[in-house]
Amino acid sequence: MKAGAAALSGNVHADLPAHGAEEVFETLFANSVCRVERIVSFGHASPPGFWYEQAEDEWVVLLAGTAELAFDDGRRLALRAGDWVSLPAHCRHRVESVSQDAVWLAVHGRADLA
Repeated sequence: MKAGAAALSGNVHADLPAHGAEEVFETLFANSVCRVERIVSFGHASPPGFWYEQAEDEWVVLLAGTAELAFDDGRRLALRAGDWVSLPAHCRHRVESVSQDAVWLAVHGRADLA
């Protein structure tokens, strides 16, 4: 935060978007090395055959609901509210299933600075 900048605050469970056709991604904080976003899933799993393979490291916690992640090596990880996972850059993964009430908090960091 720049000197003299005002502190911001909020609640990750407040003002949840209405159920829609797509997941909703909202950036809560960002600077040159880190981005924090709230993701509201409404049961939206990854499309068939789609894999995330991001250039950034990602740490994600499931704040509400349940989900299952799948990895390209065949592993699966069941998540419930409070569970978190660290995904290094280029870790191929997908959201195999997710509940209608899923809320995530994702922290993305530049892998080239780690």
